[in-house]
Amino acid sequence: MSVSSIAKTGKFKNSSCILYAKMGTKISFLLFLFVLPAVLADLRVGFYKPTCPEAESIIFQAVQKRLNTDKSVTAALLRMQFHDCFVRGCDASILIDSTSQNQAEKDAGPNQTVREYKLIDEIKKALEAKCPSKVSCADIITVATRDAVVLAGGPNYTVPTGRRDGLVSKAGDVNLPGPQVTVSQAFQFFKARGLTLDEMVTLLGAHTVGVAHCSFFSERLQNDPSMDAQLAAKLSSICAHSNTDPTVFLDQGTGFAVDNEFYKQLLLKRGIMQIDQELAQHASTSGFVSRFARDGNGFKQSFGNAMMKMGSIGVLVGNEGEVRKNCRVFNPKKKPTVPSPSTKAKVSPPSKKADNTKQKKPKGKEQKKKNKGKKPKVPSKKNKKNIIKSTVIIN
Repeated sequence: MSVSSIAKTGKFKNSSCILYAKMGTKISFLLFLFVLPAVLADLRVGFYKPTCPEAESIIFQAVQKRLNTDKSVTAALLRMQFHDCFVRGCDASILIDSTSQNQAEKDAGPNQTVREYKLIDEIKKALEAKCPSKVSCADIITVATRDAVVLAGGPNYTVPTGRRDGLVSKAGDVNLPGPQVTVSQAFQFFKARGLTLDEMVTLLGAHTVGVAHCSFFSERLQNDPSMDAQLAAKLSSICAHSNTDPTVFLDQGTGFAVDNEFYKQLLLKRGIMQIDQELAQHASTSGFVSRFARDGNGFKQSFGNAMMKMGSIGVLVGNEGEVRKNCRVFNPKKKPTVPSPSTKAKVSPPSKKADNTKQKKPKGKEQKKKNKGKKPKVPSKKNKKNIIKSTVIIN
């Protein structure tokens, strides 16, 4: 698979390359390639250094300011990036507002609880003031999410940039796994986007800072043997106010910190949503849960790598897509240039001298003598091309 195709599909593999050199004999060299997700093709670290050197600093300051007033921003941005990348790739299509002609992704059922659009707007406004039309909305989501993770105690993973914004956003394209899916069903969604089972368990670790509405897990509160009885009683009391559909932390230990506490809770049967608790019980995933519960640093390192890889799913690069001026709307389409009547070349009327010359025609042998050896004038290829251009209107 070529480097550019990997960047577009988001698929990575631990691979080895065998190079053959023809010098009479074939010599094979085995090169082990370490997985460095997303540092590919047109995605690169420091992409904006030449065009907007303060871009990442502007994003960080905005996220930090917002987190000082609301610590749940980390969970909100993680959710936004996940919901964006899993539909049409990481192209900021989730940010587009619906119109009378189109229902956009953000109005699809699974995205009703996605938030922090205003934070993205604020960041974009600041970036446009500093360096217009340079930083994409897709990169803003990715970098802002990384910064929020770092500020919540998580890993400071590398974020290569250079993503472009998508040109399509349709609610009908949104198909995301719900909280009631099984481990096997959930893995099909991740596998289709080039992610492994290990990476799925790692990315679901983002629930360490997440919350869930009671409506997402209320059926588990009635005699579910996989949930701790004391936790079930506590949640039943909170969720009794069904009119307001309250929220609870998915990590009942350290709800605002990106750490491995979530996995420790799963081993104690204190997972809130069905898919979370099943991770600790399913034969294919329980080993990952136990490992992350024991090794906090190992989880953080794996989480950073998985986030880098997720951030490369289906990215648009180079001349693909666009860089939006406003993250909520596509850029206006450029109207085709139509030649103005005033630009047409003016043809001067023939002079009297020319008319007189035209009327005087040499006769007989004299005419033949003058024309002998002269070739008729034919428009050059260049002139023909100009004639065609001046008479055709490009649509």
